[in-house]
Amino acid sequence: MSIFSKIKQTLRLLKDVDLDALGKLSQKVDLPEVMKTVGELDDRQLAGLMRMLKHKGGKRGQHKLPPIDGDFYDLALKLTPEQRKLQIKVRNFMEDEVKPIANECWNKAEFPFQIIPKMAELDICGIAYDGVGANNHPFLMEGIIAMELARVDVSISTFFGVHSGLAMGSIYVCGSEEQKQEWLPKMQRMEIIGAFGLTEPEVGSAVAGGLGTTCRKEGDEWILNGQKKWIGNATFADVIIIWARDEATDRVKGFLVRKENPGFKAEKMENKMALRTVQNAIITLTNCRVPESDRLQKCESFKDTAKVLQMTRAGVAWQAVGCARGAYEAALKYTKKREQFGKPIASFQLIQNHLVEMVANLTAMQTMCFRLSELQDEGLLTDEHASLAKVFCSMRTRDVVSQAREVMGGNGILLEYDVARFVADAEAIYSYEGTKEINTLIVGRAITGYSAFV
Repeated sequence: MSIFSKIKQTLRLLKDVDLDALGKLSQKVDLPEVMKTVGELDDRQLAGLMRMLKHKGGKRGQHKLPPIDGDFYDLALKLTPEQRKLQIKVRNFMEDEVKPIANECWNKAEFPFQIIPKMAELDICGIAYDGVGANNHPFLMEGIIAMELARVDVSISTFFGVHSGLAMGSIYVCGSEEQKQEWLPKMQRMEIIGAFGLTEPEVGSAVAGGLGTTCRKEGDEWILNGQKKWIGNATFADVIIIWARDEATDRVKGFLVRKENPGFKAEKMENKMALRTVQNAIITLTNCRVPESDRLQKCESFKDTAKVLQMTRAGVAWQAVGCARGAYEAALKYTKKREQFGKPIASFQLIQNHLVEMVANLTAMQTMCFRLSELQDEGLLTDEHASLAKVFCSMRTRDVVSQAREVMGGNGILLEYDVARFVADAEAIYSYEGTKEINTLIVGRAITGYSAFV
């Protein structure tokens, strides 16, 4: 192609530029020099210039961008149509009912009680329990639901996990048939709300080594004394699962403590920097009387409590996935809209590097949790399986939310941009349901054969 043909071809790109605009352009650049430079370009360079001019000259929005979707490996394709339908139903509920109020509730540390009846209509409580809501691959769907809830609001996911997972799970695993019939159907319909009281002011990771809260039997009643801390839902729950050490046998027992029981008191914890919508409480039990009929009949030691924790720990790993996914998708959306130096920051190399690292971590977390839930549905889940997922996912979530905040610059610390909440809430996920250190030692014991616990 001759130099004149090249110039002619380039000028065709400028055919819609009027003379006034061309005159203004000539005041900014040396047009003869531009034409000379264009003429010296090779075919590859000229083709690139033409693509750039077409892109800059086109209308905004002509460049079709890929959808914002954190499921990079399309794991949703492995779900059945019924499972996918349930996933979308939960997602729509969170987008329509929770997202518009999530930041305000989090900022005010208030719980949106008005969503409970609407959440009950989803019919998702206790889906993994036989006779309550079991279906094909129930633990996988339980994990998907936890992810979808956390993708919009980790606080609401935590509320649901405490109620459906820990509280209902304790009754399902440790309760008698009569207790299951009395409590689980009403909890499944969310007519009554549950809480789970294990952690204490002075006992967190060391609960297996002994609880400060005690129980002793007097006739047909048990007398409970002690305190519990960080108990989600406890300020308004109808029933709280309380774990206590039997003074006579030193073994752990579980109790269904009703909010109206004499000697029960729950005080809301203030000034949290994470999960602010969750109503955590300090529970004080002062000669709290509980009838024998409300003792969990199948709990004889902490090993029974541990069965509940193993069952729900996988859900916390999925919750970490949801937190990371929400932050990633919000950040990706932001980078496509935010412009600097005349173009979206999503087109910058360093921003794309952050985004790719985020989606890589997110994808690794999702695939790990998917397999974890498959193991759980197959009856092959072990403590170390659940602990490894909790360790890995809670660590990687920290990385993802940190990079999400970074690509958003100063706006990343503002609630209105939907990332700051995830940054804070990731810190809570990192610590609860077993710290990184405790879960690491569980996995370490499994792979080495040596216990490094104190």
